[in-house]
Amino acid sequence: MIDSTAGSVHRLMKGETKSFASIYAVSFVIILAIALIAQTLGWHWRSWLPGAEGVESLNDGVKVAVYNFMSYLL
Repeated sequence: MIDSTAGSVHRLMKGETKSFASIYAVSFVIILAIALIAQTLGWHWRSWLPGAEGVESLNDGVKVAVYNFMSYLL
């Protein structure tokens, strides 16, 4: 006997994955745009992002900020 629910669950998970990826991508682009604008204007933008205050490198600071921001969305 064929289980027809497995296909619908797979489609649901695929849709959720796409929506999560789109939220992540849009959020990352917004944060990146804010960081780039603030950087060109000479502002200290890293203190604006939650959780990124004590991070020393730019990459780690953006990663921490994006993960914290995503936790507020979920």
